[in-house]
Amino acid sequence: TWRRWLVDLTLIFSDLVVAVFVWELACLVQIFRVPGSLTGLTVASIIPVALVWVGLRATRGLYPGYGLDEPEELRGQTHALLATLAFAAIFALAFHIGDAVSRFLLVLVFTGLLIFSPLMRHFVKGWMMRQGVWGKPVIILGEKDAGARLEEALAQEWRLGFNPVTCFVSWSEGVPAEVKEGDEGEPHEDILVEAVRLGRRHRIDTLFLVMPHVPQEYLAGVTDLAGLHFRSVVVIAEVAGVSNSTVVARNLAGNFGVEVRHNLLDPWICRFKRALDLAGAVVGGMLISPLLLTVALMIKLDSPGPVFFGHRRLGADGKHFRCWKFRTMHADADKVLEAYLEQNPQLMAEWKRSYKLRDDPRVTRVGRLLRKSSLDELPQLWNVLRAEMSLVGPRPIVDAEVSKYGKVYGLYKRTRPGMSGFWQVGGRSDTDYDERISMDAHYVRNWSVWLDLVILARTVRCVLSGRGAV
Repeated sequence: TWRRWLVDLTLIFSDLVVAVFVWELACLVQIFRVPGSLTGLTVASIIPVALVWVGLRATRGLYPGYGLDEPEELRGQTHALLATLAFAAIFALAFHIGDAVSRFLLVLVFTGLLIFSPLMRHFVKGWMMRQGVWGKPVIILGEKDAGARLEEALAQEWRLGFNPVTCFVSWSEGVPAEVKEGDEGEPHEDILVEAVRLGRRHRIDTLFLVMPHVPQEYLAGVTDLAGLHFRSVVVIAEVAGVSNSTVVARNLAGNFGVEVRHNLLDPWICRFKRALDLAGAVVGGMLISPLLLTVALMIKLDSPGPVFFGHRRLGADGKHFRCWKFRTMHADADKVLEAYLEQNPQLMAEWKRSYKLRDDPRVTRVGRLLRKSSLDELPQLWNVLRAEMSLVGPRPIVDAEVSKYGKVYGLYKRTRPGMSGFWQVGGRSDTDYDERISMDAHYVRNWSVWLDLVILARTVRCVLSGRGAV
């Protein structure tokens, strides 16, 4: 349809603009570094490289990329870029222009694309969403509660590009007896009549089947029938705690299987995550050292007491460590809280629910600023260097919270707690305690380096905007 072509062409055009911009910027740096080092052939070589880059991104399904979550999308973009780098090297050798295209220029170009192309794609998708052209219509057919949950999730995660047209509610739970089977033992077709009619009228080619409580034979039959009318049929199985971003579909001698991989149990992947933590902590610490000194001075001038505050927390494998922060509370914070709750007993429920207060009397003036910007957590870079924390991970908890985590605590112990995490960028202070636990479990089950990179990018955005900070 015209909408699909418009989205594809907009994304391709924005990618070409980024490629040309990064190439020209790299050429300017190269000229400044070595005057007269560029030739016409060097400048013109952007054309085949950019076309190959766009073509490889197309093979990764990035145009338009509907259905790809942010970690999967980032992985596809990175793989396409690495493949383009290999092509550029072969192209330079084949046409004997290795001397014209310096390694320094290539490093600049591909580093620039690695940074700017995901940013451009993010802003372009947001712009198309506001213009009402991003996404394609889909139909949801399923049980009442499960279908409504999926409809809400797709509306919230608009970047996936699935816009539910309607949620057909066929039953509350289970399959009604009158539509379980036809006369010949086949699933009754009436269940699909309205969906097929709507799909044809609006040219909708994607159907979501959300039927967690129906028999396997019935679901298989409905899926086969739907496949006669819809190009894509997505079957949603409610298996909470099993869904994983690294699942792989397997054909096991004609039997459908889903392989679930837990990356955090792979020692080499854990070493790679640790290497990223060290690089981020060392480089980041050096870059923000003037900021750290400024914050320390502000704290000393604002209220008496130490600059840093260390609290006993639980880490990987249930080991305790001292989690460091900039002090944001008065030195006698416990006494202040106790007196405040006695004077305001109606706030006790809020405190017990999340161990947080919207208007916390213990927090100093500078402390409020630090919490709003999340700068109070910067000293945790020391915990990262000591291998007690990670840049990204579940939130560090205290012993009293273990009972609230229940069985999820077994997942929690698999990795180090993080300076930032899925719940901080997903909901921040707007989430309740049970939602935080669910988000921590989701992070451990779905961990990948791409998810960490997405969370770090979202963390920067949250810190700059102050959205939901506490």
